[in-house]
Parts: sequence; C-alpha cells; structure tokens
Amino acid sequence: MAEEERRGGARTTGEGEADGRPATTGGRPGTTGGGPGASGGGPGASGGRPGGTGFTAEDGWLTLRERKKLRTRQRISGEATLLFIERGFDHVTVAEVARAAEVSTMTVFNYFPRKEDLFLDRIPEARELIVRAVRERGADESPLAALRALVLGLLAERHPLSAVGEGFEHFWRTVLDSPALRARGREAVEEMEGVLAALLAEAAGGDADRPGHDARLAAALIVAGVRAACGGAVARQLGGDPVDEVAVEQAEVLRRTFDALERALPDGA
Repeated sequence: MAEEERRGGARTTGEGEADGRPATTGGRPGTTGGGPGASGGGPGASGGRPGGTGFTAEDGWLTLRERKKLRTRQRISGEATLLFIERGFDHVTVAEVARAAEVSTMTVFNYFPRKEDLFLDRIPEARELIVRAVRERGADESPLAALRALVLGLLAERHPLSAVGEGFEHFWRTVLDSPALRARGREAVEEMEGVLAALLAEAAGGDADRPGHDARLAAALIVAGVRAACGGAVARQLGGDPVDEVAVEQAEVLRRTFDALERALPDGA
C-alpha cells in the first residue's frame, strides 16, 4: 500500500507539471523533491539550466513550448531515477520508465537516446559548464584558473556535479552496481577530455578540431586530477562520513590538485 501511494505521488507530479507548475514531491531519494539523480538533486540529474533545479527567474527567456519540453524531460528523468535507485538500473526497462512518466517509449528516446542517459543526464550540463568557464574567462585568467574557480564554486554550492552533497550516496551506489552505467561514465570522462583538449587548443590559438599533443596532454592531466579528487570524496560519502566534513576536506584536495596542475602545466594550460 505504501508503494502504491508513493507511485501515486509520482504520477500526481506529472499532472501538476501539465498545469504549468514545477513538480514538488516528497524528499525521498531520486525524486524531483531534491534527491540524488533527480531533476533537482543528485549528480545524474537534469536541472534545465546549469546549477538549477528546474525553473528560476533566469528561465524567462524560454518559450512556452520549450518550458513544456523541459518539464517533460525533468518528469521522465525523475521517474527513471526513482525506479533505478529503488530497483537497480539493470532491472528497470525503458518501457517501465515511460509508463511511470505517462509518456510513450518513443518520447523517452526522443529526450534520452540511450537508457544510461536517463540517469547520467547531467553530462551535457557538465560539458556546457566547462565550455563556458574557458571561453568566458577573464582577459588575464588562464583556462586552468577558470576551471579551478568552476570546480571549487560547484563544490561550495553543493552542485550535483561536485559529487558532494546530502543523499548523493544513493546515486553513486546505483552507478557502482551497474556495469552499463560505469561504462557510460568512462565514456563521459573521455568526452570531457576531448572537449577540454579542443578548448585548450582554441585558447592557445591552435586548431580546436585537431588539438596538438600539448593540449591533449593538459586536458588528460586536468580531467584525471579532478576525477581522482572526486573519487576520494565519493568513497568517503559511501563510507558514511559526514557530508560537511567531506566538503571541507574536498576543497583542500582540489586546491592541492590544481596547485600541482599549475606546476605541471607552467604555460597556464
């Protein structure tokens, strides 16, 4: 009975969105109420605009059609995340996600080409944040300094992409339990490395379509450094360490990481 009530609550969220209201459900993991991996919550979630949880004052520029599409995407992702966290990624089908979100299977694939992207749907946001940080940096700011500010800023606000936050352990356990999600995660890391190499080549006045060795090496070192730092923070949260404690120490780890990268990349990357 409790399970039926929870499912009923999830469906009511969809109805509220159809009326033009942002979804608000309870606080259980994986829902649009702020749990890990959901529209307003964890590392795999979609939040519309970078750092957001859906609609904010910044979203006034969206057309009505775009807002409806964003709500649909958030609803699908939120329902998918709830199912994946409750039952495990590999034990849930796309058809079940579609039924929970009250859309067709084709609609799910229109928004998420791969099943893995239903859960790891902040990958495009991560790419956008990296691109913006490098291209919109200050005139006297190096790409590496801009990336340092981005990463530390995300941690300070407990952004899902910082890997540190209340309840995020549900998200990470789901990823670690699924070979498919782990594989997609590795692909995402490679994609970010490629994006960053192109940006570094562009910043140095080179060919972004064909980054040279220096740009590719710098990108590989930066991504590896940040990944190692985040991996440690994830392990601590899975081990039950207090999030606030992890966040404080993670900031220091990231500072040391970027200090080391600056020494390894004297040209400022």
